[in-house]
Amino acid sequence: MTDRMDINRLLLEMRSLKSQTSAFSGIAKPEHLGGIGAVAPTGGPKFGDVFAQAVNKVNDVQKAATNLSEAYVRGDSKVDISEVMIASQKASVSFAAMTQVRNKLVDAYKDVMNMPV
Repeated sequence: MTDRMDINRLLLEMRSLKSQTSAFSGIAKPEHLGGIGAVAPTGGPKFGDVFAQAVNKVNDVQKAATNLSEAYVRGDSKVDISEVMIASQKASVSFAAMTQVRNKLVDAYKDVMNMPV
């Protein structure tokens, strides 16, 4: 039953992140300035802020997993090994996903920097 609640909570968090980033889909139409198309942001959340929130969320998940594992090692009777393993896997998956996003951002940056002007 706790697995079902964890999945529902994860889905809720994913939906809230999607709603935060959906502001990026409403970018204004290009304005032609001297033949160059310029795209103006609509005042939504900045990419750096959204990325920082994601990094902080991963950090929180890792801290929670560490706290659970330390509590289990201390012998806390309220902590079950399955909770520890699930928290550990969540931390591992979230860190791997963040690493992949970072790698894609670095690749995109390299592609932009190698574009001819």
